[in-house]
Amino acid sequence: MIYAQSIVQHSWTPLLQHSPPYPRKRDKAAMSKIKELTLTSVPPKLPCGVTHTSLALVFSIGGYIGNFFHQFMDVLIPLFITVNSFFPKNQDSILVVSDYQDWWTPKYKDLLPHFTNHLIINMDNETITHCFPSVIVGLVSHNYMIMNSTLLPHLKTLVDFHYFLHNAYHQDHDDRDSIIMNTRPRLVLVNRKDKVGRVILNLKEVKSTAYKVRFDVTIFEPNKNTSLTKSYRLIHGSHVMLGVHGATLTHFLFLRPWCVLIQVVPIKTQWVSDQYFREPIRVLGLEYMEYKVRSEESSLVKKYGVNHLTLRDPVAFHGRNWSNMRVYMKEQNIKLDMVRFKRYMKDAYNKAKRFMDNNES
Repeated sequence: MIYAQSIVQHSWTPLLQHSPPYPRKRDKAAMSKIKELTLTSVPPKLPCGVTHTSLALVFSIGGYIGNFFHQFMDVLIPLFITVNSFFPKNQDSILVVSDYQDWWTPKYKDLLPHFTNHLIINMDNETITHCFPSVIVGLVSHNYMIMNSTLLPHLKTLVDFHYFLHNAYHQDHDDRDSIIMNTRPRLVLVNRKDKVGRVILNLKEVKSTAYKVRFDVTIFEPNKNTSLTKSYRLIHGSHVMLGVHGATLTHFLFLRPWCVLIQVVPIKTQWVSDQYFREPIRVLGLEYMEYKVRSEESSLVKKYGVNHLTLRDPVAFHGRNWSNMRVYMKEQNIKLDMVRFKRYMKDAYNKAKRFMDNNES
């Protein structure tokens, strides 16, 4: 139990309020995975087991946290917004986490100390009463991967969050340590594994074509246990990142300004592709390229036929039933047209070389 002293001191009438400390309040599926907290002004019978002088910030890491994109959109960016909204500069806070995941703290061990000087409190395992001078419950979220500077007291934007990540993960390494010192720009090719959907079926051809265009190609297949410091050094030292729309593209946050992100947009994923990646990528000053999948490049043609409603009129097929999106998100794989793809590679190469000539020569 966590007990905020100020509630008792300033509340004459007992209050009772229930609050799930997670941003996606309207998402029933996400909320079903979140423990609701009870806020009350009635003092506990037990005395304080631990008395803190710093304020507490309570939030959940449940919901969709297993997805890398949602780790940033639902937790880390809202956490950055909340800290910069409610805590004056140099005022420390203690992070109190519910719906705790054992892998979360180790994964973000290099980033979390930049939010707080204290150990994370796992609310689910606490058996003693903690007392704080003040408590904030929940995180502030503005929109998909976006920060609205007009709603923040210090005019912070996603560019500031990008720099925040750089401070955490760049550490003491010289940029030259992570950048390939040769004439070929590095292209990171994001590979989605089988059975997750939106897989590039002709990956070997894609890699070969990129190499022939004179890219140094690295296949990127991160998992839950992949070191973010190592991922940062790989992505930060690269010039182009290419992948089908999906959570792993969130690593664009590790790219340097003016580097290139190529998003392969499968059929009927234009809206989420724009909202989740296109808009924030432009905010960061990255070069954005979009490869829109044509019907003949989609595995849905073979499965349903070119005249099926899924391809002929995706809007009508989807309707307002989000579950129908599974066809496009989970069942659809991609076989890129190599003639068309090569043109994109040449364009990306020219952008990458221009970046290298201006910044690495």
